[in-house]
Formats: sequence, C-alpha cells, structure tokens
Amino acid sequence: MKNRNRAKISPKWIVILCIFSFALGMLFSNRVWTPPELDGRIIYGRRSTQERDLASISDDCETKNSQKEDMMGEFNKAQVAIQSLDSSIAKIQSELPSTKAPLIPRKTEAVHSMRRDSERSGTRKKAFMVIGINTAFSSRRRRDSIRETWMPQGEKLLKLEQEKGIVVRFMIGHSATSNSILDRAIDSEDAQHKDILRLDHIEGYHELSAKTKAFFSAAVAKWDAEFYVKIDDDVHVNLGTLAATLARHRLKPRVYIGCMKSGPVLYQKSVKYHEPEFWKFGETGNKYFRHATGQIYAISKELATYIANNRPILHKYANEDVSLGAWLIGLEVEHIDDRNLCCGTPPECEWKAQAGNVCVASFDWSCSGICKSVERIKHVHAKCSESPATLWGALI
Repeated sequence: MKNRNRAKISPKWIVILCIFSFALGMLFSNRVWTPPELDGRIIYGRRSTQERDLASISDDCETKNSQKEDMMGEFNKAQVAIQSLDSSIAKIQSELPSTKAPLIPRKTEAVHSMRRDSERSGTRKKAFMVIGINTAFSSRRRRDSIRETWMPQGEKLLKLEQEKGIVVRFMIGHSATSNSILDRAIDSEDAQHKDILRLDHIEGYHELSAKTKAFFSAAVAKWDAEFYVKIDDDVHVNLGTLAATLARHRLKPRVYIGCMKSGPVLYQKSVKYHEPEFWKFGETGNKYFRHATGQIYAISKELATYIANNRPILHKYANEDVSLGAWLIGLEVEHIDDRNLCCGTPPECEWKAQAGNVCVASFDWSCSGICKSVERIKHVHAKCSESPATLWGALI
C-alpha cells in the first residue's frame, strides 16, 4: 500500500511545484517588502527635506525677530533723543527769557497786565480820542512848530483832555543805546512840555510798522478811548473838525477812517518805498489793496484793541500804512474814505475854509507831508485853521 501511494506523485510535478512556489514567493516578497537599505534612504530623504523646511522657517523667524528687536532699539533711542532735546530746549528757554519762542504769550500778557493794572488803579482814563503824533529824535524843530500852531500847550492841553476827552501826544521810542544822550534829551523835553508818550520800541526809519503797533498797544493800555489816531509830525490838523468827523461814526463798532488809496507795489530796489515782499501781491505791476494813507488815519476802539492784543503775530510790511491795511483787511471793518483828511496846502485848504468846509488835515502829496514843514506850517495854519470855537465848542 505504501509503495502504491508514492507512485501516484510524480517527481516531475514536485519539481514544478517547487519552482512555482519559489516564483510566487519572489513575486510576493517584491510587492510587500522593501530592502532595508532603500527604505533607509527614502526615510532619510524625507526627513532631510522636512528638516531643511523647518530650518528655513526657523531662520526666517529668527531674522524677523532680529529685525523687530533692531527696530524697537532704534525707536527707543529716538524717544530718548527727543526727550533729551525737549529738556535742552526747556532749559535754554528758562535761561534766556528774551528768546523768540516765548515772546508771543509774554507780550500779549504784558498788554493785558498793563490794562488790568490801569483799571485797578483807575489810571486807564476815559477819552474820546487819543492822538499819537509820530516823531523822531531829530525832529525837535518839527515838534516845536506844531506846539506853536495847532496843538494846545500847558493848561490848555490838560483842559482839552479833561473837558473834551481829546488826548494829544508826540510818540517816540528809545535809542538802541540805553540812557543815551538822545533819550535824555527827550526826557528833558517831556519834563518841560508834558506832551510825549514813550513807547516800548527801538527807533528806526524802517521800523515804522513796529512803532505803529507799539503806539496802539501803549495807548490802549493807558486810555480807554473811542478812537485812536495816528498823525505824522509834518501835517497840519484842525482838532475840532477831526473830533466832529469822528463823532459821526462813534456808533459803529469797527471803523477805519482815512484817505483810502491803492498805489502800485514797488518792486524796484532803487525806489524809496520799495516793497521787498512784492511777490505776495501777485503779478508785477499789481496794486496794493485799499488802505488809508499814512499821514493821518483813525481806527475805533475794537480795532486798536485787536492790534494791541495780537501785536506779536501781526506781519510787518516795508510801508507802515500798508501794514495797517493788511492787519484790518481780513476783519469785519468799515473802510471810510474821507478826503477832508488829505487836503492840499494853500491854496486848496484855504479855498475850502473860505467856503465853510474846513479841512481836517492838510499836507503836500509830493512830500508826503508839508514840504519844509518847519518853515511853512505857520503859513498853512494862518490860511487853513478852524476857529477856536470849533474846538472848544465841539459837542463830543
């Protein structure tokens, strides 16, 4: 039986089955098993790529963090520098009180302080009009010629203030040298006549705009007037007629009275009234805006107070009358053009006086005042003056 069973399995088939099993095993092992060396390389390659990506991201983060740290460091340094600069500026300002930075509040406060002190002590007197006659150190003869003609003197000047509320003063600043012979001469002259108002101002021909601001500031601080008037010291004035003219406008809150003009803006450096800032007025050949001629003009209380309060920040042009016009042109102001404030000298003002239309002021346009006023003002006064009753009988 055993021999019979062995004979049934042929050796040939055994060989075939072995070969088939071997082939099947090889096929099966290639699909599910990877050689260790290859698998290690694949894993290592994948890991290397991931590590490079992570390293790159890490480097980017470190770079950004470094940049942020640098920026914060620079910002902190800038803050420290700014704080140091602020401290230095504050220290300099405290050590140098005359520096430009604090001037605006100080000067403005000074005007308010003067006014408050005057009101407390009762020295800020009521007045109808305060007249400032612009003069210079070298103009003693002009001042004397006015004292001898249209400006009352001594007791009459005091009476004019007390009874009519008309204050008349020559206005002048100081010399560049403290307590100079020029200043002492003015002090001596004032002690004699008591008709000079000293200003917080350094005298100079090219500083007339600054002097005008100084006058309004000083006048507003000293007198509570309805009108403030500026006159040159080579102009003839009839005070009674001036008072009557201004009285017609006393109910108006803001008035600017004078002979309004609009002359050309002079850009040539060689001419007398050259305007260095001519480019601000537009094209070459343009004219100024309307403004009162500088020989005489009047402004009401609100406008004088405005100039006094804003004195440090009001721009000064080369010509004083242009400066005043610029300060007022942007305000709600009534400009009043009164040609009686700019009559010519005889025979013009004489004819008008004979016709009953006495001029407020007379001068020569060609000289921007009375030509040779010291010699001629007495003649103008004789021909063009008002009667004494006009002044002392004026209803103000």
